[in-house]
Amino acid sequence: MGQIITQVDAFTNRPFAGNPAAVCVLLTTQGDAYGGLCQRWMQNIAQEMNLSETAFLVRQDDGFNLRWFTPTVEVPLCGHATLASAHVLWSEGHLSVDEAARFYTKSGVLTAKKQGDWIELDFPVNRSQATVAPLELREALRVPYKSVYQNSLGYLVELESEELVRELQPNFQLLKTLPMADVIVTSAANSDSPYDFVSRFFAPGLGINEDPVTGAAHCCLAPFWRDRLHKDQFLAYQASSRGGVVKIYYDGGDRVFLSGQAVTVLRGELIN
Repeated sequence: MGQIITQVDAFTNRPFAGNPAAVCVLLTTQGDAYGGLCQRWMQNIAQEMNLSETAFLVRQDDGFNLRWFTPTVEVPLCGHATLASAHVLWSEGHLSVDEAARFYTKSGVLTAKKQGDWIELDFPVNRSQATVAPLELREALRVPYKSVYQNSLGYLVELESEELVRELQPNFQLLKTLPMADVIVTSAANSDSPYDFVSRFFAPGLGINEDPVTGAAHCCLAPFWRDRLHKDQFLAYQASSRGGVVKIYYDGGDRVFLSGQAVTVLRGELIN
C-alpha cells in the first residue's frame, strides 16, 4: 500500500470553504526524518496537488516532524496546513483525541489541542514595523490605504474599510516586482459585523495569488489589532472567495493562539 494523502478544508466547518490543504503522514521512519524521501519528491507532490499547501509528517518519539510546501516552494510556517495535519492525526487514529499534537518544524515546536469542534494552535508571534511603501505597492493595490507595515511574511496594509478589503482586485504581476511580493490587507470590521477585523492575503511570491485563509498572517494581525482595539481576544474573518473564520487569543507575549475548525473532503493513495 502506498502513502495515504488526505485533503482537508481548514478554518471552516463545512466542505468547499476555508483553505484546502493536503496532508500526507509518511509511513517511512528509515534513516533521516523523512527516510530518504527527498525534498524534490515532496515538492512534486505539492505541485501535483496544486493546493496552497501540502503538509508532510513523519512520527518522532514525542511528536511529528512537519514540513509545508506550496506548488512552487517550501515555506517555514503554515497555519491552515498545521490545523489540517492535527485534524488528520486525530480523525485517522494517529493520536487519541485527548492527546495534544506536537510538531517539529522550521519555525520551532508547534502544538495543537482539540477543544470540542475547534482546534487551537500555539504559534510564534510575528510583529510588524512601520515602513515607507514603494510607489508600486499603491499602484498594485489600486486603492488608498491608511498605513503600511512590514514583517517577515511581507507587507501589512491597513485599508479604510471592510468593503475595500472585500472588493480589492490587485495587479498580481506588479506585486511580483516588489521587494516583498506578499501582502496582507486588513481593516476593522463593520460595526454590525460579528467579527473584529477582516483580512485577505496575496502571495504571488509563493506561487499563490490569493491564499483563502492564512494562519501565519494572523500571527502578524494579532499584535497589529491588539495595539488598535486594546483587547486580547478576537474573532477574525479572512474574506477570500472561500472565506474562513479564525479565533485568536494574544496577550502581548511571544505566542499567538489561533483556533479553527476543519473538515475532511477526500482521501487517496499515492502510488509513485
